[in-house]
Amino acid sequence: MTLQVSVDKDTAVAVVTLDRPRKLNAIDLATATELIAMWRELRFDDSVRAVVLTGAGERAFCTGLDRDAVVPQPNSPYMQDDPLLTIGPKANDLWKPVISAVSGMACGGAFYLLGESEFVIADQTAVFFDPHTTYGMVSAYESVLLAHRMPYGEVARMMLMGTAERVSARRAYELGLVSELTEPGGALAAAVDCATVIAGYPTEGVQGTVRALWSAKEAARAQAYAQAPPLIALGNLPTERQAELFADRRNGGFRTR
Repeated sequence: MTLQVSVDKDTAVAVVTLDRPRKLNAIDLATATELIAMWRELRFDDSVRAVVLTGAGERAFCTGLDRDAVVPQPNSPYMQDDPLLTIGPKANDLWKPVISAVSGMACGGAFYLLGESEFVIADQTAVFFDPHTTYGMVSAYESVLLAHRMPYGEVARMMLMGTAERVSARRAYELGLVSELTEPGGALAAAVDCATVIAGYPTEGVQGTVRALWSAKEAARAQAYAQAPPLIALGNLPTERQAELFADRRNGGFRTR
């Protein structure tokens, strides 16, 4: 298992932990399958009223799709599969509030999870970036999700600058991506505290509010998602060339702002 789920029956809060610290909590196909199953299971678990999502270890919350994952694809460009498209709570019709607690790196496919969380709490070690353009890929779904959480120019800068820049926890807080900034190691406890308060409120009102908030941006998101597959098919370099660019990466060649 690459997920750990613990439920506090007294507070009705579940803590879900991406548990691949040696892989910086990158998501392989097995983890993606576990995430989908877990969200669907939580839909039916009335003992859980709020969820906290975090990553194991200190180095990363999640670094997106595991580069070692082999994703079978049909030959047709009209039927390309994105293995991370349905890993989030909203994609699985979970309308219980989800709070993400971030330490270390959150990048690339991590935004599928952060983008479907109600809000994000981060400690001072957190950094955010998107490597897609650096490695010859279109940042489509990730960009759409973050465009609803940050000013357009800041999202554009993050996505287009690739691995050359990282957004610090402080800057992410200033931009509204992060709702609360804690001391190192404090994000999880702060997220659990918030989740405990929310879980103590009447369930119907909380879940209705989550659904209403999501509906406010759902139409625009759905339209933007519809454009993503052809943009990815047209804009992505061949997989072999992406791998070459990834292998040639240079550590330390970035600035944090």
